[in-house]
Amino acid sequence: MMLHLHTDMDFQMERFPLKSSVPNMAATYQSVYKKGTNSNNGRGILTSNEDDMVDITPGPHRAAESTPTNHGTFQLYEHSGRNSNASATSYIAQYFSSSAGDAVIFSGMQGDADDIPGIGQYDDFHTIDWQRDIARDRMRHRYIVKKRQDSIWDLIKGAHDAWSGWVCVLLVGVCTGVVAGVIDIGASWMTDLKFGICPQAFWFNREQCCWSNDEITFDHGNCSEWMTWAQLFGESRDGAGAYIISYLFYIVWALIFAALSASLVRMFAPYACGSGIPEIKTILSGFIIRGYLGKWTLIIKVVGLILSVSSGLSLGKEGPMVHIASCLGNILSYLFPKYGRNEAKKREILSAAAAAGVSVAFGAPIGGVLFSLEEVSYYFPLKTLWRSFFCALIAAFILRSINPFGNEHSVLFFVEYNKPWIFFELIPFVGLGIIGGCIATIFIKANIYWCRYRKYSKLGQYPVTEVLVVTLVTAIIAYPNPYTRMNTSQLIYLLFNQCGISNSDPLCDYNRNFTGVNTAIEKAAAGPGVYRAVWLLMLALLLKLVMTVFTFGIKVPCGLFIPSLALGAIAGRIVGIGVEQLAYNYPKIWLFSGECSTGDDCITPGLYAMVGAAAVLGGVTRMTVSLVVIMFELTGGVRYIVPLMAAAMASKWVGDALGRQGIYDAHIALNGYPFLDSKDEFQHTSLAADVMQPKRNETLAVITQDSMTVDDVENLLKETEHNGYPVVVSKESQYLVGFVLRRDLNLAIANARRTMEGVSGSSVVMFAGPQPPAPGAPPLHLNRILDMAPITVTDQTPMETVVDMFRKLGLRQTLVTHNGRLLGVITKKDVLRHVKQMDNEDPNSVLFN
Repeated sequence: MMLHLHTDMDFQMERFPLKSSVPNMAATYQSVYKKGTNSNNGRGILTSNEDDMVDITPGPHRAAESTPTNHGTFQLYEHSGRNSNASATSYIAQYFSSSAGDAVIFSGMQGDADDIPGIGQYDDFHTIDWQRDIARDRMRHRYIVKKRQDSIWDLIKGAHDAWSGWVCVLLVGVCTGVVAGVIDIGASWMTDLKFGICPQAFWFNREQCCWSNDEITFDHGNCSEWMTWAQLFGESRDGAGAYIISYLFYIVWALIFAALSASLVRMFAPYACGSGIPEIKTILSGFIIRGYLGKWTLIIKVVGLILSVSSGLSLGKEGPMVHIASCLGNILSYLFPKYGRNEAKKREILSAAAAAGVSVAFGAPIGGVLFSLEEVSYYFPLKTLWRSFFCALIAAFILRSINPFGNEHSVLFFVEYNKPWIFFELIPFVGLGIIGGCIATIFIKANIYWCRYRKYSKLGQYPVTEVLVVTLVTAIIAYPNPYTRMNTSQLIYLLFNQCGISNSDPLCDYNRNFTGVNTAIEKAAAGPGVYRAVWLLMLALLLKLVMTVFTFGIKVPCGLFIPSLALGAIAGRIVGIGVEQLAYNYPKIWLFSGECSTGDDCITPGLYAMVGAAAVLGGVTRMTVSLVVIMFELTGGVRYIVPLMAAAMASKWVGDALGRQGIYDAHIALNGYPFLDSKDEFQHTSLAADVMQPKRNETLAVITQDSMTVDDVENLLKETEHNGYPVVVSKESQYLVGFVLRRDLNLAIANARRTMEGVSGSSVVMFAGPQPPAPGAPPLHLNRILDMAPITVTDQTPMETVVDMFRKLGLRQTLVTHNGRLLGVITKKDVLRHVKQMDNEDPNSVLFN
């Protein structure tokens, strides 16, 4: 990179007296700053004042004394005599010595106000430059480490910088746990509000209302303390009148909650709708969506989520918890400039926040870490793994302390099994995996078809109306069937549960005689209640599947985990009851002969429900490892890892065979987010020359290093819309000098016009070393904002390599050269379009600003 030295000793000594004890130290004041950092942060290591950022050469005496040199990866400047304000003297030179007693000296780092405002920020819907941001952070870190020896205060600052990451994830974990507790308590109260109220204390939900009651059994959770709406209107608890009143109240409350949720989202935070996981994946891959993780989105997402879950729609709160945690991570990262001002570093905090989101959603901290690693994160170094683990642990601990469900667990459907499974059961478990994969594929294809129709038809213009219609239809269909009427989490709990002496649900209507509480449950024939329950469950499966297709994607906060688990649990329970009755009716078959000959119940239908739930969720999201861990953390059943693994793998294989993408990847593609999936392989044989812009007969927009005026550059910016421009020696030679970003050019020119004297449209823009003085307006030196080490490839580089570079290095663009001469540019957008084209998809569906 270029090393520019301007010497003007006497002036420098006057202006910046060095406090130094190093022998042989040149009595000069130098500032070092990171090459190519236009980080907000062009602040990685800052220059001393605004004049230094945009270098104006006022007169002949300057140029003659300045000589450029090459050195390492930094540009070193000595500040020569220029106009400066008094604040410059506040900078004390900081140095560290190198080999021969000479020194590289850093200027003060905290000079935010003295930087060009806005350099290093990214515009909305732009991709971040991972390499530059990480390099900038490394520079900042080196500076802090070198400065530690200077004083106690610098030592403390260094320590604070080292632990700020841990403090940040600690705060994220605490806040996520608290918010999750609020959501759980609010949603359970408002869900019960659809059925009745507790007159003694209206803020109690049905279960809390009945805690103070001494009755031994509750009829489906009803006790004398809890009043249904029909009872409040003087009807009896049962009967036609009571049923109609309850039905009407159920529908009215559902509509009120849904209308409130949709209206809040529409008015205050349109980004709060949906699950948020596709967008979080895209943001973690290095894309900027301004406001998606902001405070308004957070507030409306929390309130809207409580409302939409309470409305009885077929949705869950688990996916949106990841979005909520990521919002908290984003907001809290601004307390620590190391993360708040560096987009690449911020994504480490967001990865940890995503882990905390799943941790509180399922009470599964390890599952949350694996979910972040497997499903949402793009860049996941070991340090982030530890921080995610810590964040998920804190969040789970806080939620467990709040105890929102009063059952000492973080989720409503925690169950424990102690029955061993029989080897032959792997066959129905794998069968459930196949069924789960098929259900998931039907769901994904139908949901994407409907979402695409919504997007391109008039339906998309009436979001609140659509929400109300879906809610009305869901409420009308759901109420008559007890399994769709109840809260989905309660349904999952019921399906996971074993039939014991206290169960009064028709699902447990077996012809059994319980002699004592602790006796083994014997095999028994299914009574009429079980068969009726199976028919109702089949109906519920169909209704849930259809309603979830229409619900996922409407403009309220809605997650997909709970409906998927419910679909799988219903299918699993039905299969489990079938296998159980087979074992009862044919105990002599060799399959059952060993374990089932004792007369005890050897098949647990609840276990099948759990395996089925894992199968459908795995098919829908294509999770494998994290899914199995979440499921066994949910159920505390370590011995059921093998059945869960078998079902999850079968489900993933079937899903991959029938459709390439999981639901989140399908929604990323539908919305056109610029997401380069690191799991996909690029299998085509094209070269960089086929993909680069411009094509053969077009001209490439470039800036020359020392022959264009400010007017020329501004005209180029007006006529083209590129995000950056290569800088070349001259239009004829096209030898590459570096790369400059459009945003930085605009900011630097505007800043120069505002703060420098003599800059006009005829000033020559200089990216090279100092030139002999020319008459006329003083030149404008912009070598500060030039990236002199842009990533380049040759025109014969295979696209496979180029795509790999974009994925693994997180590039925004790469320059294409031939024999050292510039040919063109490949941006991330070009790569994504090329991939789409090769896969015979519409290349214009990729959304960029």
